[in-house]
Amino acid sequence: MPFLHSTKNLQIVEPPTAAREGVGIFEYTDNYTVFHYGRMPDPIPGKGEAVCRMAVANFTMLEAAGVRTHFRRFIAPNRIEFTLARPPASTARPFTPEQGSYLLPLQVLFRNELPPGSSVHRRLAAGDLTAADVGLRVIPTVGEKLERPLIEYATTREVVNRFITPGEARRLAGLDDEQFEAMRETTLKVNEVLTGHAARIGLSHCDGKVEYLVTGDRELTLADSPGTPDESRLMFNGVHCGKQILRDWYVTSGREIPVGRLIAAGTPRSQWPHPPPLPPAFVPVMTDLYRALSEAWTGERLWDAPDLKAATRAVTETIHR
Repeated sequence: MPFLHSTKNLQIVEPPTAAREGVGIFEYTDNYTVFHYGRMPDPIPGKGEAVCRMAVANFTMLEAAGVRTHFRRFIAPNRIEFTLARPPASTARPFTPEQGSYLLPLQVLFRNELPPGSSVHRRLAAGDLTAADVGLRVIPTVGEKLERPLIEYATTREVVNRFITPGEARRLAGLDDEQFEAMRETTLKVNEVLTGHAARIGLSHCDGKVEYLVTGDRELTLADSPGTPDESRLMFNGVHCGKQILRDWYVTSGREIPVGRLIAAGTPRSQWPHPPPLPPAFVPVMTDLYRALSEAWTGERLWDAPDLKAATRAVTETIHR
């Protein structure tokens, strides 16, 4: 079952119920998404396997650090089997742990740095966020490192997801104060493990997001694929290692799809403009970048990809050619 707004396909092996979790299989595809538009025209060959192998490595690291995850097993080359919970209930009457297993309708974001492309800069400029909200006394500069991680919350079930307050996040998640704080502490632990690993191989783990499910025995469990370039902003020597490169090209070339304005105007999806394809030279260098990142992250040498220094240099030269 493909998801228009996702880079993964879902196969349901055993459907979940309120009494017990089910089993699902994620297939990591070569697609990428930007602008809340959904899948863009150009697949990046090899991306799915590269990201999947990073996800497997991350689940292994996190479980070794004591974080409970939904990961069950790796199905080479680009699939994982995982514990599947019920989808969230309506926002008016959200599930609670007492009602059995469910996926929280929430993403928890963590930020360590504010690089180019971070939504924090846009929201500060628009007045939707203040420096104090980020734990700073003055407006941060582009690329600024934060003294401590910033935790934010956003919806997952809306056409364009939005940032919400901790209070609204707790209500949507159906958690009590103790459970909500446990989720926050787990997120900080996830960030610590992934950021530490990134630093050991010369990467900056600028920000990322995680999702959670609650099991039938009321245990909070990490879901999705944290620490991969689809969920985290990873940089090497100031160069983005993921889709931010492609997002920036669409914006600077005037080819961005204004999804927010289209939705606000009530434009039906069938009438949205189609994004043009990438220049042909972009695709192979992005393949090399994803493979170089995966090999550096996992320690596996599967594709004889260039190292990250060479891969990021090739991307920079191609994009600015």
